[in-house]
Amino acid sequence: MCPSTRSDAHREAGFTLIEVVVALAVIAIALVSIGSLVGASVRGAQALDQHIALDETARGILGELGNRNALEFGTSAGTASGVAWRVDISPFRTPGTVNPLWEPVTETITVSTTGGKSVSIATLHLRRRPAE
Repeated sequence: MCPSTRSDAHREAGFTLIEVVVALAVIAIALVSIGSLVGASVRGAQALDQHIALDETARGILGELGNRNALEFGTSAGTASGVAWRVDISPFRTPGTVNPLWEPVTETITVSTTGGKSVSIATLHLRRRPAE
């Protein structure tokens, strides 16, 4: 074996500057990718939270409609919990036989934020026909 010289040992010890720069570039790319994934997850969670809040508001309004047999056909609107809501009540038209005691009614509750996000819940139920 031939004894190694000081210059040979110095060349083999440690990383070169190019290797360090490449390693830092790979780490930077990985961190940017992880950051964008975390950002997308946060935006998705916020959108889901807003959707759930709107859905809860719409269901709360649905629960507060009171006696559904006494509701008149038409539209009513207002604000609740800082969001605008609208309730549309209309007869559900079905071809065929007409029941003299009951009529199907469609209720559509729409809740929307100032940012343009909205949730609609449509329900169908029977109500007693008014006496003629």
